[in-house]
Amino acid sequence: MLDTTVIDGVTLHLAHPVDLGVQWVGQQELLLQLVAAWAVVEAGDVPLAPRLTGKPGVGKTTLAMAAARRLDRPVWILQATMDTRPEDLVVTPVIAEAGKLKYVASPLVTAMVRGGVCILDEGNRMSEKSWASLAPLLDDRRYVESLVAGIQIRAHPDFRIVATMNDDASTFDLPEYIHSRLQPQIYVDFPDADEERLILSRNIPFGDGEVLDYVVRFLQRAHRAEERYTVRDGINIARYALKLGRSESADLRDQTVARAVRMVLGEEALRYLPA
Repeated sequence: MLDTTVIDGVTLHLAHPVDLGVQWVGQQELLLQLVAAWAVVEAGDVPLAPRLTGKPGVGKTTLAMAAARRLDRPVWILQATMDTRPEDLVVTPVIAEAGKLKYVASPLVTAMVRGGVCILDEGNRMSEKSWASLAPLLDDRRYVESLVAGIQIRAHPDFRIVATMNDDASTFDLPEYIHSRLQPQIYVDFPDADEERLILSRNIPFGDGEVLDYVVRFLQRAHRAEERYTVRDGINIARYALKLGRSESADLRDQTVARAVRMVLGEEALRYLPA
């Protein structure tokens, strides 16, 4: 893979793709919905720029990576924050050898150039100023402009983008002109008990079955109470319980898991432990 590309005489240094080896378990309809949003049905059609919404930890990023793998495309992830600037999304100048400027392409721009998938993670943590720089990319124009480098960068036909968004309070509201471009919205909910058990066993194949079953019952009780505990929390609880069980002669189900729940999620989570 080339580490650089030249656009209008400007050399861009590209980011490396990620490969986390993740698997999407259950809820196959969501995977089909995302792949369909990226489809091009005829000449002149363009892929959509969907957004995945849901509570933190329900697997939105995993779903996006699984969809990219389904299309056999490399993946770049850009983690959005409240401090993300427009140049962070496009091209950043850095000082190189002998005081010369070096232009570094963001993961998003690298995906555009290479024809890969960009996952804009937790996109609604960004300000409107940052989103405004992406407006032409999210419609049929499919380009961004770098004021720093003085170039316009057009997306490869194979480029796809998806934004993940947590539905919590620590986020910005999307401006309407961005909201209308990030369509469709695909809502990722908590998995059911069988899917949750399968996710745990895939992530902890060495796990004690009794511990995993107990953690699933805990999670399902929390889901029914509309708590924000997720399967990611369950994986951490099960892993820690198994580690504790290796070093202590405790009943895994009744003592070690309870201790893991308290240390991972806090005292208030104990109310959801199965009787």
